[in-house]
Amino acid sequence: MLITDCDEVLLHMVAHFAEWLGEAHDYDFILEEEGFLNAVRDRKTGTPVPHPRVISLLDGFFDSEMHRQNVVPGAVEALSRIAEVADVVILTNLGDEYQASRVAQLEAFDIRHEVLCNSGGKGRPVRELLERYQPSAAVFVDDLAPHHRSVADHAPDVWRLHMIAEPTIAAHMPPAPDAHARIDDWASACAWILDKFDPPAKP
Repeated sequence: MLITDCDEVLLHMVAHFAEWLGEAHDYDFILEEEGFLNAVRDRKTGTPVPHPRVISLLDGFFDSEMHRQNVVPGAVEALSRIAEVADVVILTNLGDEYQASRVAQLEAFDIRHEVLCNSGGKGRPVRELLERYQPSAAVFVDDLAPHHRSVADHAPDVWRLHMIAEPTIAAHMPPAPDAHARIDDWASACAWILDKFDPPAKP
């Protein structure tokens, strides 16, 4: 089975969030700044926006601006190919209140798979998915290194692929230490994932 994140893996998010921050709030989002919460700056003063405010801005984006997000090139085709041989689940770190919006958002791009919302590390929900689906092999794809660490801790038999589909972030972000590979485009990632399913292989 394939368990994949959504934002910056299937859909672009940060670039659209940055655009909205500038338009609606006069903030800059320094994409190469390490740490998402530290990247939002007051445009007039250059000072960092407090973390609680950044979190509320994220909620505001997902409340009203999800329509801005566009699909990562090659993602639809890759998921379609992978779904021919494997179950696909989208594990997204959004509150449950956004689950219906996320499903509809993905369906608009013809991505129709189970969507699970999550908070915190993804290791435990990945382990629960393995217990439910009992796959012969599993691959996890995410853009954030801490989630690869979490999955390595809780489900070590899962192949872990680090992908950052936003080039302005990918250029400044090293490979996740706990991932088995780093691939930032879906054409190459699809081949890597399918290789893990035929024949089924363990890390």
